[in-house]
Amino acid sequence: MILSLSILVVLHEFGHYLPAKWFKTRVEKFYLFFNPKFSLYKKQIGETEWGIGWIPFGGYVKIAGMIDESMDKEQMQQEPQPWEFRSKKAWQRLIIMIGGVTVNFILGLVLFAMIVFVWGESYIKTSDAKYGIAVDSMGLKLGLQDGDLVLRADTTTLPKFNPGLLVKEIVLNNTRELTVLRDGAEIKLPVPEDMPKTLSSFENKNKVLYYPRVPLEMMEPTKGGNAELAGVQKGDKIMAVGGREVEFVHEFKEKLYENKGKNIQLTLVRNNSDTIITDVAVNEKGAIGIQLKTIDNFITMSKQEYSFLESIPKGISIGVNFLGDQLKAFGQMFSGKLKASENLGSIFSIASMFDPGWNWEVFWRITASLSILLAFFNLLPIPALDGGYVLFLLWEVVTGKAPNDKFMEIVTYIGFIILVTLMIFALGLDISRWF
Repeated sequence: MILSLSILVVLHEFGHYLPAKWFKTRVEKFYLFFNPKFSLYKKQIGETEWGIGWIPFGGYVKIAGMIDESMDKEQMQQEPQPWEFRSKKAWQRLIIMIGGVTVNFILGLVLFAMIVFVWGESYIKTSDAKYGIAVDSMGLKLGLQDGDLVLRADTTTLPKFNPGLLVKEIVLNNTRELTVLRDGAEIKLPVPEDMPKTLSSFENKNKVLYYPRVPLEMMEPTKGGNAELAGVQKGDKIMAVGGREVEFVHEFKEKLYENKGKNIQLTLVRNNSDTIITDVAVNEKGAIGIQLKTIDNFITMSKQEYSFLESIPKGISIGVNFLGDQLKAFGQMFSGKLKASENLGSIFSIASMFDPGWNWEVFWRITASLSILLAFFNLLPIPALDGGYVLFLLWEVVTGKAPNDKFMEIVTYIGFIILVTLMIFALGLDISRWF
């Protein structure tokens, strides 16, 4: 997370730094992280002090003659100098201020384009999910059943097996009816009124509605595992658990989960003729130590490859759609259809997005999303954010009158109070969720 945010912050601040230099504006400091009282590293190069602070979130550029987070009132009391921000034309100041969000937005689009160029898009066609779906608890609330196939959300066709897309359609696009293929016939399922709030609640954020249903076939027992110790052999077929017939992986795992820390009875067929019954210990994680055949042994996995030129419009489309979804989500929160308290989080919520392992595709995908989110949040018309400065600069461009320094000082303080309050609120939400 720190690496991802550091990349975004440094490039964002360069988005301010470069146009400032183009317009011959003095940049006094360029910092990654914040440095109250002292810095971990700093070096003076020309007129700019380059450094790394000790609070590992965010960063800043200090532009001469600008009321910013430094609150340098002494400088602002002096006569304006030609190299100061306040001495530049309004349109030049506007370009300096929107430089950061412009870089972040373009970066997000570029990263999405490079992701599909390097890794392509892997997916399952709905028509290839021949065993249907395995329904989780949230899917049951929608009336879905094991073996169904979800074909449409209202009139939106779902050609790819993507439960996340269905969640988006319900939460953001107010889907009221699902079309499902069940036992060879299409049926309609109404979406409950409270489902958007239920699906968007914090406790359900990582839950899925359903996943592909996969036949149960064992490859081999893990060497030294509980199954091998109980006499399970490579080539055995699992027919029943605790006397109950199982055919699919999710049924098998559910039975194991129900019997964590206990012994279960497995009914096996060996050499396609002999029936073996044995007791196997289930560990506390709900496993017995066997390797199962993976989904690609049963279901065709599709992959869309993109050339470099094809990846550019695709990346732009992904980024624009992602931003559109965020705007819809905020609209739903402001209208009261979604609870803000269920959808806001602090730096700890951001950290939880990252995989504890290392996967470059996941890393860059999250970084691209955060880059666009950073651009969006910075454009909010709150004083102390780029969007607040842009709002006042647009007023100046339209009216020809700039707000006075005292006014800017006051609204910047107000902006900081708003931001700090939001940060404390979000942090409080995360802390309350832990308990």
